[in-house]
Amino acid sequence: MATKKTTGMASSASEVAFYARALKAPRIGPAAESMAVRAREQGWDYQQFLAAVLAEEVTARESHGGAARVKAARFPQVKTLDDFDFAFQRSIDRTVISHLAQLDFLREAKNVVFLGPPGTGKTHLSIALGVQAARRGHRVAFATAHQWVQRLTAAQRTGTLDQELERLGRIPLLIIDEVGYIPFDPDAAALLFALISSRYERASMIVSSNKTFSAWTEIFGDAVAVAALVDRLVHHAEVLVLRGDSYRLKDKSKDVLGTDTS
Repeated sequence: MATKKTTGMASSASEVAFYARALKAPRIGPAAESMAVRAREQGWDYQQFLAAVLAEEVTARESHGGAARVKAARFPQVKTLDDFDFAFQRSIDRTVISHLAQLDFLREAKNVVFLGPPGTGKTHLSIALGVQAARRGHRVAFATAHQWVQRLTAAQRTGTLDQELERLGRIPLLIIDEVGYIPFDPDAAALLFALISSRYERASMIVSSNKTFSAWTEIFGDAVAVAALVDRLVHHAEVLVLRGDSYRLKDKSKDVLGTDTS
């Protein structure tokens, strides 16, 4: 009797493995085997068992897909909100960042803007929100402002700028880092304006800059163009200003930094 029962269980396991391969759902086979044990021990009904098995498959797919999307985003490093030192950076409200991590701004096609001096955490927070979005199933693309301009310039030279903007418009989240570190000539400024304008009320951006909006004329040169750009960027945006010393320099001695202690 026990032999027949064991044989029947083995046959069922083989069938489950076959159907899992046919469905291209590799986690179902091993999940069904382990969950069957729990189901018997805990008295699950059939729906509970099926839900538990499918949940394992979905979790595995999200994990694998999230890793692929993080890689495709081309982040310079992978950073998370768990890594961020809120104790050091006290000018930022942790509850606001936690709310942004829920990604409602993506669903509403809103933007996030981080402003502040170098080393205050703008890039870290931008990447962390981008990683969160990628792991939650959203496509993300990261680049510095200079890199975005280079990319759009290349498209313009080949006569494919409109197509490139359209393609980028299908990516739910673009991250534009380091606006302000390198000034732009009028042509470059026009390309960045085209990128931001093309996404207005359609898709989200995270933008970081070491300069306040009032100083953006120094970057782009044209006060009228800057006013139009900032208008589109912040109309539906959460603007966060970070203050304080550079986190990267927090462990450097005053002698190394050349600070006068007298």
